[in-house]
Amino acid sequence: MKAIVLGAGRQGLAIAYDLARRGGATALTLLESDPEALRRGKSRLRRLLPRTPIRALHRHLEEEDAPALLSGHAVAVSALPYRFNPGLARAAVEARVPFCDLGGNTGLVREALRLDRAARRAGIGLVPDCGLAPGLGNVLAAMAAAEVPGIRDVRIRCGGLPRRPSGPLGYALLFSIEGLTNEYTGEAEVIRGGRLRRFEAFTEVEPFEGPGRLGTLECFFTSGGTSTAAATFAGRLRTYDYKTIRYPGHFEKVRAMIDLGLLSLDPVRAGGVEVAPRAVFHAAAGPRLDRGTVEDLAILRVEGTDARGRGVRYEMLERFDPRTGFSAMERTTGYPAAVTASDLAFGRLPPGARTPERLGYGKAHLADLRRRGIRIRRTELRGR
Repeated sequence: MKAIVLGAGRQGLAIAYDLARRGGATALTLLESDPEALRRGKSRLRRLLPRTPIRALHRHLEEEDAPALLSGHAVAVSALPYRFNPGLARAAVEARVPFCDLGGNTGLVREALRLDRAARRAGIGLVPDCGLAPGLGNVLAAMAAAEVPGIRDVRIRCGGLPRRPSGPLGYALLFSIEGLTNEYTGEAEVIRGGRLRRFEAFTEVEPFEGPGRLGTLECFFTSGGTSTAAATFAGRLRTYDYKTIRYPGHFEKVRAMIDLGLLSLDPVRAGGVEVAPRAVFHAAAGPRLDRGTVEDLAILRVEGTDARGRGVRYEMLERFDPRTGFSAMERTTGYPAAVTASDLAFGRLPPGARTPERLGYGKAHLADLRRRGIRIRRTELRGR
């Protein structure tokens, strides 16, 4: 089975590694526009996968070229910025190559889902939102909804953190800064009081009691975490929401930057030049937040309860893996995507375009992740 992974960044390399290590890929194609990132990525994969043929392609992706690039592969996975994903989904349909991505922008996910009929005709599966959240969080939410009689409320809390808070924000960059600021702005789509509603991202902060000895953290609305799942469960649930977990104090500092317009996409004039404040923030803050691979934690908690608080909790706490050098966030984002890609390549998922909460593959998905060392604990909630 020959797989192509688009993007040689943090998650892209974890996806490529797991596809070859456990997902059945016998050859890999790695595409990246940054030549140095491609060189480092190929070198790292060769050390981890000495017997797997790896073809490295240095390309600036153009949509018209994408079908030819995907052709001849059993599956394609995008770990590129989310703006590329709808075009890649269209290219996958044209090339008749199954495709999945990490999502990140709900509007663009819905654009890909409109290819459902075309994907069925092409005989391929398209699955956006295959990472941690959206992705694994949606899978666990669907499992809870199926398990709990009379379920009313589903709450998802998720976050990637350095093992110890550091720097001015108590945070280290664990994925692209573009993805981070996309989550911190825009709107969160949730179900509240039985109605589908939208709330401004980076609002409604509340305490979160962390697993293990992490103590009291904080969590708040961010955009994209529920993706399409709130709409999927509309009319059935009273509550469906998602909040991002951070160390205490992070919210207050970043909220101030948002209120000052420092993450805005609206251009301002500075020094005679029109520039978006967010682009300046990426350029100035990105290198200071990016400490490379850090020892980190990935937390995911999904609770589904009935009107009396009875139900189920799924919880994950993963850490940096010193054996492979992959961070907790790389593993818990990349490995679920690799599992889905393998399922697509070997025909274990049906043709058409569907998000993870609609695939009904939760127990098999969790079993595959368990074999990869990602453990999710299930607890009964007895309610009041």
